[in-house]
Amino acid sequence: MNKKFWAGKNVLITGFEGFLGSNLTRALIPSGARIIGLDIKTERKATLLAPDDYKRISVVKGSVANYKLLEKIIRENKINLVFHLAAEAIVGKCHNRPLSAFSANIRGTWNVLEACRNAKNIEAVILASSDKAYGIHEKLPYTEKAPLQGSHPYDVSKSCADLIANTYAHTYGLPVCVTRCGNIYGPGDFNSSRLVPDAVKCALAGKKLLIRSDGLFTRDYVFVEDIVNGYILLAEKMRKLNLAGEAFNFSCENPLTVIELVKMIAKSVGKPVDYKILNQAKYEIKHQYLSSRKARAKLGWKPKFSVLAGLIQTIESYRVKRGAKGDGSIFPV
Repeated sequence: MNKKFWAGKNVLITGFEGFLGSNLTRALIPSGARIIGLDIKTERKATLLAPDDYKRISVVKGSVANYKLLEKIIRENKINLVFHLAAEAIVGKCHNRPLSAFSANIRGTWNVLEACRNAKNIEAVILASSDKAYGIHEKLPYTEKAPLQGSHPYDVSKSCADLIANTYAHTYGLPVCVTRCGNIYGPGDFNSSRLVPDAVKCALAGKKLLIRSDGLFTRDYVFVEDIVNGYILLAEKMRKLNLAGEAFNFSCENPLTVIELVKMIAKSVGKPVDYKILNQAKYEIKHQYLSSRKARAKLGWKPKFSVLAGLIQTIESYRVKRGAKGDGSIFPV
């Protein structure tokens, strides 16, 4: 991290209490930047952030679907950089409630970008997208040149948001970049609908893991600290390298099947993971993984953690959380 770059900057992080948001917020707290965190809940429960962290940031409760609120935050705080992470990120919820997903993921994005377009101090906007924005492609891994062709509600919401960011960059000159990541895992992810926390929880508690797919779906798995480093690096280099309007994939480039990952988790936990294949997955892409060659070449980014090394740190964080609660549960309530 270049602390000279961040000193005195006013930084807005939307979705700051979420899994990625809380990791990014914690990383930026010592940077010298002034951080304003916007989140729809701000319950201070299912988050990596500690009470002392909240004393060092300005917290605003609200939704990115509220344009007037965003405009006020950005104007009154003279925001320089925006990390737009707020979204409905659970694929199943997006499928069941598409209008809510479109409001959060599409409308929320154009609200952030429009508020930034009308602001005076914006230097960089980084939009968190997903590999799901690419949709289904026979040619793998995905590169940033692959068409955005999502088919289902979550995927489509990301495809649309990416295209909207592209038009704000190329029509209005807004300094915005898009990031597309594989499946992020690590400390602070307390959502048991995702594979890594669910598998670790089942291993530690001796419960059976239910695998929705046939176990052979292929994904990238990338440690959250590597993603945070990528976001920070991109923000620091966006203006210097004239990167506005570009997209960057962040990936370990080590695709694994669900069963392969579960076996790695079992090895890392030191206990077998008893699992059952349900083969009931619907509206999910079977094989997807990314090339991060562009991020390596242009940004000098590369992951520091192998999947195994990241899993070891993740599992240890869950052990600590489980021990602190004393009731056998990993997750806050």
